[in-house]
Amino acid sequence: MFNFIKNIGPTELIIIGLIVVVFFGGKIATRLGKAGGETFREIKKVRKTFTDAVQNDNDTPSESEKGVD
Repeated sequence: MFNFIKNIGPTELIIIGLIVVVFFGGKIATRLGKAGGETFREIKKVRKTFTDAVQNDNDTPSESEKGVD
């Protein structure tokens, strides 16, 4: 559905940024950029926590692998 996002390059991002600045002004564009960066950091943190949890779960043997009846 959103396969076109993969094809956006740096030039297109600069053009989109300029359009945002022209329509909304520099102050709002700065706030949007800051909020986007914070959101991206939060997503990375959640993804790392999830990956670590899954990896730790795979590292610990299950009850059947321990030989406990």
